[in-house]
Amino acid sequence: MGVELEWRPLDLVGITGWRRGTVVEGPRRENALRVAAELDVALHMPAVWLDSRPAHVVALGLAGSPHEAAWRERVWSAVFEEGRDIGVAGEVERLAEDLRLPHASLPDLHDFSRLDAVTEAAREAEVIGVPTFYVGFPLGGIQEPATMLLLFQRWIDKQASR
Repeated sequence: MGVELEWRPLDLVGITGWRRGTVVEGPRRENALRVAAELDVALHMPAVWLDSRPAHVVALGLAGSPHEAAWRERVWSAVFEEGRDIGVAGEVERLAEDLRLPHASLPDLHDFSRLDAVTEAAREAEVIGVPTFYVGFPLGGIQEPATMLLLFQRWIDKQASR
């Protein structure tokens, strides 16, 4: 279909207003578990909203590097398969060690200025959740596959008719 997907690290607290440490329950939890089951992906859902900012700071620092995809995979595995809290002091450094990333190559894990700027740009672009897809307008959340395909096809058809 000619659709390109780009992952960007964002501070979801800045997008959604959900507070770090808040219990993840109700529709948020149920939707994540439903999608995981539909995709046949084992998922350990954190009990609380984790502080992912240091991990995202590293992701921004690794953007465009050979380590970018490996970092995303390592963080995903740590949180959703191993049940680790990436907001605990020293955890991001341990994940970097798992990938043999030298500590000297890591950005300052407490400098959130770049992450804040990316998050603000996303908010200005009307990103409302994760994932958000742009099909001529922001489409937030995971929709049924047929709905996603229909919306992408409509966007592609509209672009072709211009």
